[in-house]
Amino acid sequence: MTTLAPTEFTSLIQAAIATAKHAYVPYSNYQVGAALRALDGSVYTGCNVENAAYPSCICAERTALVKAVSEGHRQFDVIAVVTRNGGSPCGTCRQMLFEFAPDLQVIIADLEGQVHAQHALHELLLLGFGPSKLG
Repeated sequence: MTTLAPTEFTSLIQAAIATAKHAYVPYSNYQVGAALRALDGSVYTGCNVENAAYPSCICAERTALVKAVSEGHRQFDVIAVVTRNGGSPCGTCRQMLFEFAPDLQVIIADLEGQVHAQHALHELLLLGFGPSKLG
């Protein structure tokens, strides 16, 4: 698992908290922020964006991932995810992140910065399906 300096750890959580404030959540009122770090140190943030057609919503983790991939990044080492109560990434987000980084360190915290859990992504998505499974 990636070792982060305390300042890096705090910085990622604070970036996720700041981004959560931009969430568009008129239906659930459940803000989520994410800060995803690429191997070169670049950090991409994302918030959740809801839609009246619920399947059209996008989570914070996927927003950050899509931003990073659209900028040419394909390798990641850590993501901080924050919610009001330390909720973990949904299954779709876990799958999307697994595509690029099965060993991704996932820090789960609340909007106050209190860390609730920290796991490798492959622990959150047991027997995950990724590119290596395609032969």
